[in-house]
Amino acid sequence: MTRITIGPFNRVEGDLEVRLDVESGRVLRAEVTAPLYRGFEQILEGRPPLDALVLAPRICGICSVSQSVAAAAALRHAMGIEAAPNGLLATNIAHAAENAADHLTHFYIFFMPDFAREAYASHNWYDDTRERFAATRGSAARDALPARARLLETMGIIAGKWPHSLAFQPGGTTRAIELGERVRLLSIVTAFRAFLERTVFADTLESVLSLSTADELDRWRAGRSGDFAHFLRLADSLALSELGKGPGVLMSYGAYRGTDRELFPRGVFSPGRAVEPLPLPHISEDVSHAWMRDSSADPAHSTTVPDPDKAGAYSWCKAPRLSGRPIEVGAMARQTVAGQALIADLVASGGSNVRNRVIARLIETARIALAMEQWTRALRLSEPFCAPSQEMPDGAYIGLVEAARGSLGHWVAVRGGKIERYQIIAPTTWNFSPRDSLGVAGPLEQALVGTDVGEAGARSVAVQHVVRSFDPCMVCTAH
Repeated sequence: MTRITIGPFNRVEGDLEVRLDVESGRVLRAEVTAPLYRGFEQILEGRPPLDALVLAPRICGICSVSQSVAAAAALRHAMGIEAAPNGLLATNIAHAAENAADHLTHFYIFFMPDFAREAYASHNWYDDTRERFAATRGSAARDALPARARLLETMGIIAGKWPHSLAFQPGGTTRAIELGERVRLLSIVTAFRAFLERTVFADTLESVLSLSTADELDRWRAGRSGDFAHFLRLADSLALSELGKGPGVLMSYGAYRGTDRELFPRGVFSPGRAVEPLPLPHISEDVSHAWMRDSSADPAHSTTVPDPDKAGAYSWCKAPRLSGRPIEVGAMARQTVAGQALIADLVASGGSNVRNRVIARLIETARIALAMEQWTRALRLSEPFCAPSQEMPDGAYIGLVEAARGSLGHWVAVRGGKIERYQIIAPTTWNFSPRDSLGVAGPLEQALVGTDVGEAGARSVAVQHVVRSFDPCMVCTAH
């Protein structure tokens, strides 16, 4: 048996290392290490609760709105108020723009360039892939990056700037949208839809979202241009549906609040069972293999105290568990829990794998684009965008949202007008967790087992595909 270490990974936000035990060219065991400690949870302790709206967004520069929305949701829970309907809509538009921009960045900049490597030169799709997706040289980036930049103009209108805006508050958003600005928002959203229909799907969003089975997807993509169809062809050539099998249990906190419901509902999916309600009290954090001192397993009562010399530890990442089980989160989990027909069918037949994770991100992007149009038209410009804040009584409160990469939770305890404890469980914390006290591996660690890497890891490109299919954001992972 050979042990190899891969890392630090490029095209990943933050630091990441993966240690693999390899025998006969296949991974027998994996350990995923987050080697960067951030300390945001400690920074927040002892501060006025509203300081979280300033500090939490600075956890990350690419999912800043997600952190803002989670902090605002926790403080809204503490204040016992409802956000202004316009504020919810404006928050949804901005949050969706950030998440969709992350999906585009993942597909075009982080994930697809790996298939332009010389390792795939013998495949009949290689020349087209290299011309389209090669890092820094491919034509895809010249199409996708301007579309992404235009989409993020929504942040200037709604939030004043991106990242690290202060516009997202417990009661809504701080800035009212005027008629001319709504016209600009609609223009941006329309341009984003046009990019998706022209470049990504080569079809209307409505047509793409009408696909409900794997067979329909196969018939639809036959002979079709567009980057989605291109991915499907190479994914089938490389059997990506057999690569990166996750633990199978999927979770969503629910995404994009409305006045009466969420666009994507919350819940838990287990193979062979119907989607079940999310048992929030059953979320725990295990630190047996993290460089952290023991604390309460309940994030509402735990603290973050580093222990860099801890025996048996190998990551700054804690091991979140739901009812004692490792859970996969992300777009595939969100769309499965939400009952999106195509993703549900793909997961039912193939489970959690590299191919399905990428398909789910693109299908979700189409759904987001249509929702952004509806939210923009639903704004009532003569009504308030933010409800007044209130005092916060002592207690423990939770803010849950869905970032692009999955479920993000903020747990805050307030006492005497100060933050007593603050705990953050990010999507990559769920997906890239180390082992727990029972020795059960985290989702990525499980997904890497069985991967064909060749002798001594000579074909470690397959490991890259598995890791990138989760789209790690390591700076959000360890606080």
